Amino acid sequence: MGKGYSASIASNPYIVGSFACIGGGLFGLDISSMSGVLSNPSYKKTFGNPGPNAQGAIVAAMPAGSFVGAIAVSKLADLIGRKWTIIISGWIWVLGSILQAAAVNRGMLVVGRIISGISVGIASAIVPLYQSEITEPRIRGRMVSLQQWSITWGILLQYFVQFGCSYIDGVASFRIPWALQMIPAIILSVGMLLFPESPRWLVDNGREQEALEILADLHGKGDPNNELVQLEITEIKDQVEFEKKEGAKSYLDLFKPGIARRVMLGASLQMWSQLSGMNIMMYYIIYVFQGAGLTGTRGNLIADSVQYVLNVALTVPAIIYIDRWGRRPMLLAGTLLMGFWLFLVGGLQGGFGAWGEVDGSRVWVISGHEGITKAVIVFSYLFVCSFAITMGPVSWTYPAEIFPMRVRAKAVSFSTAANWIFNFALAWAVPPGLSSIAWKTYFIFGTFNFAAFIHIFFMYPETAGRTLEEIEGVFAQGHMFTAWKVKRDVGKRTLEDVKHDVHEVDSKEKLEA
Repeated sequence: MGKGYSASIASNPYIVGSFACIGGGLFGLDISSMSGVLSNPSYKKTFGNPGPNAQGAIVAAMPAGSFVGAIAVSKLADLIGRKWTIIISGWIWVLGSILQAAAVNRGMLVVGRIISGISVGIASAIVPLYQSEITEPRIRGRMVSLQQWSITWGILLQYFVQFGCSYIDGVASFRIPWALQMIPAIILSVGMLLFPESPRWLVDNGREQEALEILADLHGKGDPNNELVQLEITEIKDQVEFEKKEGAKSYLDLFKPGIARRVMLGASLQMWSQLSGMNIMMYYIIYVFQGAGLTGTRGNLIADSVQYVLNVALTVPAIIYIDRWGRRPMLLAGTLLMGFWLFLVGGLQGGFGAWGEVDGSRVWVISGHEGITKAVIVFSYLFVCSFAITMGPVSWTYPAEIFPMRVRAKAVSFSTAANWIFNFALAWAVPPGLSSIAWKTYFIFGTFNFAAFIHIFFMYPETAGRTLEEIEGVFAQGHMFTAWKVKRDVGKRTLEDVKHDVHEVDSKEKLEA
């Protein structure tokens, strides 16, 4: 019974494609594990009342570790496989959570956050890679975008744990939530033992029969002779054989003609997702609402929770329709909307705020304008909604599907590393920024969004609905600065195309024999 149950799990493409997303949820857990304690008196007392720079450094420790973890994926994913890399990331997170929960000073807390960050960096790079290689094209965008949804759920669940524990007196108010973080990681590492390895990785390592069986279970209802399964395994084998001849041996291969452009696109998209300003609205939303004039710890925490609920809810339409709407329209609409809301927030803060003092800290705050306070909060909510339904899911999906097999692990890890290096810089810089240039900070991030819109419009071609092999045809067409001209049928291959290729290979082999 147990074997049959595990087999049924491993043959369901939706379960296989979504379970690994728990790895993405670890990032979400970390975000709210810090945002929820920024106004906690016990946290402040235990760690020496960290000022803006010190608090920024504590928060930035996690993305610093994530940068290291994302880079490590380039070796781990090819060496031990996608599945076991995910499992390892879960156990590293458990170690980091233990250190954070037991931390008695800033140094111990920072070390714990760095170790947890290594886990998040590994998971954030390997999970989209695994999903893109194990799901079929018609649902690939939906499955990979679940990575972002799991992040939003991690944020929401941990935030409510933090909120509930805020009623506990003493250090238990933050130690308990930090300790509970390890539970999802344990579930991830143990549960992944039931799931299959990436068929593309298996073919690349000479294990074609295993790859065929997995593809048959996932895409052919267990029939290895299913026409689609046979065409898919043939296409993968041909692509892997071609790429082995080309041979990627180092990071220098990422900058070869035909690859460098895609590396730039993947890394840039991850960069823009950080420069969008979502960092402010997740890590430091308590500071944002303080500046808007929302006073009282409980009221601030409740307002924050609404934002996190919206983040979860508005990611759902993106998951359902990402393959129908397409990557380009979502990115273009999202960057415009996010820039617009941030300029409104900055304008209202600048027009109605002034320097004041909140909880002993110098803060630019709106006072005596209840309507403006509510408007800033609403525009902040709309900003998060805009990110959740556009940039959030696509920023993980796009980089996972644009690279050829021979460099995929290295390129995805490089792209994800770009996310973490900017996350690190912004996590550290935002608290000092809000305490010095205040409302102007929002204008800076709003401008970044408009710059991203221009970059995406000219240089990001559509990839929705294509197999990973068909995407090769899209980039082979060129269109470096005219991405809007790439039609949806460019690079598309029909079943007849693949049959023709198989026939050509068979004929060539017979002649050589």
